[in-house]
Amino acid sequence: MTPDMWLILLILALAVVLLVTEWIPMEVTALLAIGAVYMSGLLKASEALAGFSNPAVVTIWAVFIISGGLTRTGAANILGRAVLRMAGQGEAMLIVVIMITAGVLSAVMNNVAVAALMLPVAMDVARKTGTPPSRLLLPLAYGSLLGGLTTQIGTPPNILVTEALLDAGLPSFSFFDFTPIGLTLMLCGTAFMALVGRHLLPRGPVEKSVTGNQGAKAWQDRYRLEEYLLRLRVPLHSALIGRTLAQTRIGSALGLNVIAITRAGGTLLSPQPTETIEADDLLLAVQGSAENTGTCSEWCGLIMETRNADILDPYFTEVKVAEMALEPGSPFIGQALHAINFHDRFKATVLALRRGATIHRTALQDRILEQDDLLLVAGRFEDLEALKGAAEWGRFRYVDRTEIMAVYRLHEHLLLLRVPPDAALSGKTLMESRLGDALGSRVLGVLRGDEHIFLPESDQRLQPEDRLILAGRPSQFAVLQALGTMPVESADPASVKDLVSEPYGVVEAILSPHSKLEQVTLRQLRFREKYGLNVLALWRGGKVLRTGLRDMALRFGDALLLFGPRDKLRLLGQEPDFIVLTETAQEPLRLHKMKISVPILVAVLFPVLMGWVPIYIAAVVGAALMVLTGCLTMEEAYRQIEWKAVFLIAGILPLGVALDQTGAAGLIAQQVVQWVGPWGPLGVMFGMVALTFAATCFVPTAALVVLMAPIVLNTSAAMGLSPHGLMMAVAMAASASLITPIAHPANLLVMGPGGYRFLDYFKIGGLLTLVIAALLMLLMPVLWPLVP
Repeated sequence: MTPDMWLILLILALAVVLLVTEWIPMEVTALLAIGAVYMSGLLKASEALAGFSNPAVVTIWAVFIISGGLTRTGAANILGRAVLRMAGQGEAMLIVVIMITAGVLSAVMNNVAVAALMLPVAMDVARKTGTPPSRLLLPLAYGSLLGGLTTQIGTPPNILVTEALLDAGLPSFSFFDFTPIGLTLMLCGTAFMALVGRHLLPRGPVEKSVTGNQGAKAWQDRYRLEEYLLRLRVPLHSALIGRTLAQTRIGSALGLNVIAITRAGGTLLSPQPTETIEADDLLLAVQGSAENTGTCSEWCGLIMETRNADILDPYFTEVKVAEMALEPGSPFIGQALHAINFHDRFKATVLALRRGATIHRTALQDRILEQDDLLLVAGRFEDLEALKGAAEWGRFRYVDRTEIMAVYRLHEHLLLLRVPPDAALSGKTLMESRLGDALGSRVLGVLRGDEHIFLPESDQRLQPEDRLILAGRPSQFAVLQALGTMPVESADPASVKDLVSEPYGVVEAILSPHSKLEQVTLRQLRFREKYGLNVLALWRGGKVLRTGLRDMALRFGDALLLFGPRDKLRLLGQEPDFIVLTETAQEPLRLHKMKISVPILVAVLFPVLMGWVPIYIAAVVGAALMVLTGCLTMEEAYRQIEWKAVFLIAGILPLGVALDQTGAAGLIAQQVVQWVGPWGPLGVMFGMVALTFAATCFVPTAALVVLMAPIVLNTSAAMGLSPHGLMMAVAMAASASLITPIAHPANLLVMGPGGYRFLDYFKIGGLLTLVIAALLMLLMPVLWPLVP
């Protein structure tokens, strides 16, 4: 092998490892691949960047926009609802109709968009027919994937193999060349799911459509809220009286989500954080974890001491204190300290926040930063010097002891809490004690005999007789103790049913495929304040999560169980970042524009079918017309594009070019011929199909096709075979990503709402993959003969 071959194979191996592990975002891996093939001298700059102007990439993003136009104008919805009305109530017929409908739509639309579009419709069908959603949603995902096989624009792999043949100077595929084999696979896959696959689907809870109580049975059975409901009585002389729910920090301290308050014979559902607590209130709350409520009673054992010395003294010898302001235009303006992860990011602790004449010393992590805020921070000298040079911060100066005492008066707002010898908190870390969350501040120091531990980390373990320094007032500690002494009792299971009424509801919601909120926490999003809804639980990977939801980064495929006013739920349905799983909560469609969007689609396809215009030119014009005619706004058009896929394909395409130009693809092809060549053309096809099916479990399908294309072309040339059959087979295998939930976003989209586990995909998708592989081996040599 030549040095260039070794080099491109090394780059390829590193890229595949990064794509599989996702240690860094996939699109970043693709961009690094561009830099690698250029810096190594394998490709010229123009060749390395050619992926962004590649006709296949242009076609893909343009089709995304056209698909979005059809969705926003309701064309796809009307077809989906009309067909589903014909399904009746038999489970097998429901599966057939859902898969065929999704398949037909996916022939001309992005398959992830089709799955997202039909998901609320399928959930409503499940409620009306009494069918568990788990029996319908996986068929929906598989139907959208198999439908994409039927046309040239149905899925990115079809577009990519078409362009690969053109680049190789070979006759390419036309729009409907994929239809015979693709339609056969879709119909056979539908028949398999209706006759065999449905018997392997999990039988989850049934969603019954009841007036004002849609789907109550399903979410009760899945999330088992009745097992985690608590009632807490506010004593007559409690320190909680007169404070708002937010001021009690009952959520942060106990991990409780207060969803109702009963007082004077009436019940207030979904109370706002500003609701004031009154004597003898009965709080109905969802318990995140029994451990949290137990921790609260442990706090009651702490002893608040009267300070007999200036406990700030050590800060002026061991650490430094500085005052700094935000740089004008800083990206931190409008964000909370927890959202920017201030402590871990800058290795410093915020002691106070000065806003005009007002100084805030507690609950700093949740305060939204404003332009003229001044922050008082403490840290090691070297860490503050690094912070001083950060671009996000402007004015910076060190503050002496006199100014802290006279201006910030921090010494007057500190608590000194002692851990008695028999305290249950002994041996626990500061994180496990949850004291910082409970009081809305960090533990600033630990006094342990003659030892002073400054700015302790969260893994610092407490010992008997430790004295803890925290920002706060005695009244806040009194609230903390009051939380620990509230009588707690289990709630009647019937209380769950009382949550749902005409003005209030419980629904599930998931992240939309175009959401920008992946890896964002509910706390960073300020979900409760922004949307006025309670997150009761989260379904992820087949498990119900109830603890630490505020600080849990959202993932694509999560299902959130939400409770709140129905008008707020409908407003959430209009947010582009969420899909509320009931059709009545969806954003209003531009139905009057349907008479424009459908003709635009026809105008795009007709000249392509006639051979007058290349598909990429027609698709770009169609995308522009969707925006020009108001079917989509420009912002919506940008959202419809799966930029991750665009950057991924554009970045990986140069790898495929380098594989071919260096001869590495030919070398791999020689190995393939040696391994499977003795089995003849069918053996080669089987090897390619099997490799593609296996790789789709880990490698993004579009990237996989880009890397496989030069290998397939070189293998077919070496064996004297027609490349069309092999390219078609690889495209079909790549698009039929059925075996794991991470194999395709459409699979992940239904995982939460359907309550599926990884094994469900492996079991059902694996069998369906074997069926598709058998059909490919039988039909491809007939439809696309391998031997010219």
